[in-house]
Amino acid sequence: MDGADVASSFQAGTKRQKYLPKLTTKVAHCNYVAWLDLHRAEDARVKSVTNTLHPASSQTGDWYITALDLDAYLHRIGESAARPSEEALSALHEAHVRTVPFGNVDVLLGHPPSLELSDIADKLVHRRRGGYCFEHGLLFAAALERLGYHVTRCLARVQPDSPGGAKTHLVLVVDVRGKRFLADTGFGSGLLVPLPLEDGATTEHGGWPYRLRRDGRLWRLEKPGDGGADWTAVYAFDETPQRPIDYVVANHFTATHPRSPFTQRLIVQRIDHGICRKLVGRGLLTEHPGRTPEQPRPVSADELGEVLHSLGLALDEDELAQLRQVYAGAEKAES
Repeated sequence: MDGADVASSFQAGTKRQKYLPKLTTKVAHCNYVAWLDLHRAEDARVKSVTNTLHPASSQTGDWYITALDLDAYLHRIGESAARPSEEALSALHEAHVRTVPFGNVDVLLGHPPSLELSDIADKLVHRRRGGYCFEHGLLFAAALERLGYHVTRCLARVQPDSPGGAKTHLVLVVDVRGKRFLADTGFGSGLLVPLPLEDGATTEHGGWPYRLRRDGRLWRLEKPGDGGADWTAVYAFDETPQRPIDYVVANHFTATHPRSPFTQRLIVQRIDHGICRKLVGRGLLTEHPGRTPEQPRPVSADELGEVLHSLGLALDEDELAQLRQVYAGAEKAES
């Protein structure tokens, strides 16, 4: 039984209402999550036997989603468990994007981010840190599957019309009762809510317009160019399911290659309705939809902790001290 089966079973009528009795909201939430985990455990047992008999049937690997403390994640983003629906998916997506910062602090400190779900959850949920696309996407995918959604993990090529555009971005295709959505919680200043996986689908949630366009087997996420020019592609992807190793390879390039944008300067971003705040390099930039971007405000190493805190990023004293050293070194190199 996969996520879609779990979700649909809750819609099957009074015959199955015994699985979700009319208790308090908290108890109903616990029963729902426990019910999901019970059936996923049985599903995992059956798959284990199947894969032993037929190893080739295991196509995408094990994502170890039970390593996620779902209650802790939902508490982190301020949401509660609910039956899979378009509305619930949108609420979860927006809450995640508005709560968990986007950032590359670990990369600048010389620590390539781990993509083990337990490590991601410890970092983004329990230590209230930020991360980049692989961390955000794998965390959100695990939470969705634990809640009963069917999720396909895909890999997108950033700036697909540029010769240097690389396949280094994780995106999700989420099925909700037969209707599919692009979900992307890890693009920094990208989507606040999922976008229907339909040619020509558009959104201006938060004030920034995006459009999804079909181009052969590819889906292209586009936004208007500078000054309202023609739409330009942000990234492009197909629906091929990825394996965990595919993200390990992409993450290695993103976190270690000298030409990766994430190894060259500090990047921390937060987006909300009508405002996007970015610390890129040594400049703090505030953007509003429909307005000419203002000049970045220079940020010194001494005020780095205060600025990061304002962006929702929690660092301990040792991490902040190390980051200040790297940051101060970049200041001297640029002066």
